[in-house]
Amino acid sequence: MTTTRIPRLARAAAVLTAAVTLAVTAAPLTGTAQAHEAATGSLTFSGDPGEYVSDGQTRTLTPETTDLFDISGPTSQSGAGATVITPEGERWYLAMSAPYGQKLQEGFTYTDTRSWPEARPEDPQLQFSVGDRYCESGTGSFTVSHIEYGPYGYIREIDATFERTCAGATLPVRGELHARMPEPPPVLAVDIALNPAGTVDTRTGEITVGGTVTCNKTAYVTFNVSAQQTQKKAAATGSHENLIVPCLPGAPVPWTTSFPSNIDPTATFQPGAATLNTYSTTDDRDYPATLTRYDTTALTLTKS
Repeated sequence: MTTTRIPRLARAAAVLTAAVTLAVTAAPLTGTAQAHEAATGSLTFSGDPGEYVSDGQTRTLTPETTDLFDISGPTSQSGAGATVITPEGERWYLAMSAPYGQKLQEGFTYTDTRSWPEARPEDPQLQFSVGDRYCESGTGSFTVSHIEYGPYGYIREIDATFERTCAGATLPVRGELHARMPEPPPVLAVDIALNPAGTVDTRTGEITVGGTVTCNKTAYVTFNVSAQQTQKKAAATGSHENLIVPCLPGAPVPWTTSFPSNIDPTATFQPGAATLNTYSTTDDRDYPATLTRYDTTALTLTKS
């Protein structure tokens, strides 16, 4: 068996928008952006009268005073950002990222930032906007004084300051981001056991095989199941694809499936020795990851 991880109603829409916004405004970012709501924190910013993005305001936004306060980051740990939605419907976005291929460095100040699409791969990137009030070009800097990660780039804690000036302007907007996140969900773990005993209906050649699947949290496991049997003068091979098994934590979940020899058959299944194989995929509902497994076992078929 081998295991590989592959770098997944207004509330749901807002969370998706947060992840997409970070990926777009701070592009290019390596890895998939994910967004999670902060437990505590603040986004504070101020601008002098006439500053375009802040509109000359001084504001402090917190999870307690807003409808959404999401912290976003890609699995590569190359960027971080915030999406904050006020009760009035304002959507404030902050996106910061290191030069392409680099991780954010704690205690480092990134200068001469640019924003997508004018940013070059070697440029750090910074964007701050609200609704349609944003600057496609400009300069600035940001400092990540503290950042702590969990699984798949989950940002557990972040403290950062930033300053940005729109191109052609002289007045900057300055701000700070502080956030502490809930304890990250566990990473998905799946265990699969194949039943070495199966049955065969000798009238139809259909076999019934199965096993169990165990998960540490709710998930849906998709199986491609196949069996092969070498006989004296021929071979039987069959499969069932896209078998979906709901998996709940707490106890092994049994599953079965039935199929005949249906892959270029030269014979039907018979009682005796065979081989059972499964290829399974399971999406982690909390992280942009898929768990993939290959399992095999010697199979004994008896007459049903």
